[in-house]
Amino acid sequence: MEDPTQTPEVTIRSAGIRYGIISGIFSFAFFIILTTLGQTASEGIWSWVGYLVTAALIFLAHKYFKDNGNGFMSYGQGIGVAFWEGLISVAIYMPLFYIYVKFIDSGFIDMIKEKQIDAMQQKGMSEDQIDQAMQIAGKFMSPEMMLVFGIIGGLIVFIIIALLVTIFTQKKNPEAFA
Repeated sequence: MEDPTQTPEVTIRSAGIRYGIISGIFSFAFFIILTTLGQTASEGIWSWVGYLVTAALIFLAHKYFKDNGNGFMSYGQGIGVAFWEGLISVAIYMPLFYIYVKFIDSGFIDMIKEKQIDAMQQKGMSEDQIDQAMQIAGKFMSPEMMLVFGIIGGLIVFIIIALLVTIFTQKKNPEAFA
């Protein structure tokens, strides 16, 4: 008979989901704070802060997996944990982002466009070049397109960061090769 006080071993999915929830909530809070301050997460130091926090949360998910499992984690398991973390994080963040941009702050997209125009002017682009670039970019600047590209981009970023972090967090089981 099983011991009811014994907790089951953590799985790749359970570790990823746990930290995906944390990551999704943190990401949206970070977005709201930056937006309130008139900043965006894709510019300057804020993008690097986001990448570092993502790496830290992947590291913590890997640590949780190893600490609550058998103490080991293969490279593939680490990527799996991060995949689930990214999937859940994006599934929490992007619908909240969409609701915010579509229904709460309709001026958010205009703010993004203004920042892009300023950046192009600083690069010395002519008004015709800026108009042409904004006409093309405008097709991708709807809340719906931002939702689609955010989901795809978010997963890609999580996987890329996971590929790097897992190099350092993996811990191979020596008995598996015996």
